[in-house]
Amino acid sequence: QVQLVESGGGSVQAGDSLKLSCATSGRTFKTYPMGWFRQAPGKEREFVAAISLNDYVTTYADSVKGRFTISRDNAKNTVYLQMNSLKPEDTAVYYCAAEPLGTYKDINYNYWGQGTQVTVSS
Repeated sequence: QVQLVESGGGSVQAGDSLKLSCATSGRTFKTYPMGWFRQAPGKEREFVAAISLNDYVTTYADSVKGRFTISRDNAKNTVYLQMNSLKPEDTAVYYCAAEPLGTYKDINYNYWGQGTQVTVSS
């Protein structure tokens, strides 16, 4: 079993930055590619970013490319999402996920956190 706990969300102004963290426990963190997703009110959950297991290759949604950075610290069993130049349209609940069962951008991951709210006001 794997547990994922997100933190770092909050309410900010447009143009500000936030750094989300996802702490993992249970089975070895280092065995899973990791992803971040988000879900805005009334919308489907969507892919934000993902990072591979060993070579730390990253991939991003077009909407966040150049503004968000995903990283992982295997020593701390934690994955991060640095979010810069935030926009009101980034407002959503952000979820981290582990062990994709399909491609990294698919929502089909085996483990999910409970989510953390990010609100960006104009």
